Amino acid sequence: MKRLLIATGGGDCPGLNAVIRAIVHRASQEDDWEVLGSIQAFNGILREPTEIVVLDNKMVSGIHFQGGTIIETTNKGGPFSWPVKEKDGSWTAVDRSDEMIRKLKYMNIDAVINIGGDGSQEISQKLYEKGLNIIGVPKTIDNDLSSTDTTFGFQTAVQIATESVDKLVTTAASHNRVFMLEVMGRNAGWIALNAAVAGGAEVCLIPEFPYDIYKVKEALEKRFHHGRGFAVVVVSEGAYIQGGHMIYQENKEVGYKNKRLGGIAAQLIKELQEIGFQHDMRETVLGHLQRGGVPIAYDRVLSAQFGVRAFEMVLNQNFGKMVAYRHPNFVAVPLKEAIATPNLVTSDNSLVKTAKGLGISLGI
Repeated sequence: MKRLLIATGGGDCPGLNAVIRAIVHRASQEDDWEVLGSIQAFNGILREPTEIVVLDNKMVSGIHFQGGTIIETTNKGGPFSWPVKEKDGSWTAVDRSDEMIRKLKYMNIDAVINIGGDGSQEISQKLYEKGLNIIGVPKTIDNDLSSTDTTFGFQTAVQIATESVDKLVTTAASHNRVFMLEVMGRNAGWIALNAAVAGGAEVCLIPEFPYDIYKVKEALEKRFHHGRGFAVVVVSEGAYIQGGHMIYQENKEVGYKNKRLGGIAAQLIKELQEIGFQHDMRETVLGHLQRGGVPIAYDRVLSAQFGVRAFEMVLNQNFGKMVAYRHPNFVAVPLKEAIATPNLVTSDNSLVKTAKGLGISLGI
């Protein structure tokens, strides 16, 4: 009996369970494969005792429409940076990757499928270089992996953000207000840009284009006549003013390396007030609402396709690769290529041109 291990790493994302289910169902069609799941990414392997679960058809029945991941996830620690508490109470990180690979061999694990974003696939590449038979599946609501046309979870996040714009429009119109809707995305503005176009926002601010606050003010002033009017601004959490920097807080959580972005919506209101914009303004921060809950049909289908293709890559021993969607095909790309260049919004992107054509100000 051959054994496959599945790990889900990084932030949770709509569609994770659909990928797991697809892998298990495809594997069940082979007579000699057993599928296991590592609890909380690779932490399940590294912990003593190990936290591993058997994933069979009964275990994954009906999970395709559930948010989150049944084998849990984490964006802290990992095999190359395992947090260890010193005697003096301080924390340090140690590399346990060799130990983990030895444990996987001892457990007779023949292959690993790692479902995650850029950080998770960087781990996949390092493990592959150490000789582990590993395959990646792209997962991120940020859509910031350039080797695939899209990542699962992204369209669900856009749908949630768009519905939020729709709801804010009615309140903004009723109160003659400007609403700043802060959405996720880190360094990529895809969620904000798509939601702004779909929801009919007046202004969209993204990390790729540092904004001129006076141009933002000019665009908003056009929405008011004799003191009455309204507007919705969709602002990505990583957006920042020209000459400034991203708004973030240093994170003190053990094992968490990413900066905690957030606060740009409130900062934007302050900046507008400082240059004389006098209309009523409020901020709404979507936060983790964008990555929870039921995946839309598009993401369920995409996740299923990723999962089936990933297992077939295992059968073909096509390791060191990540499954990617390049319309209309699903292909295998080297992990090194998959993480080489982030997928960011560029000025010549067709959606940027569409936004400008609709009269949406990008603050530039």
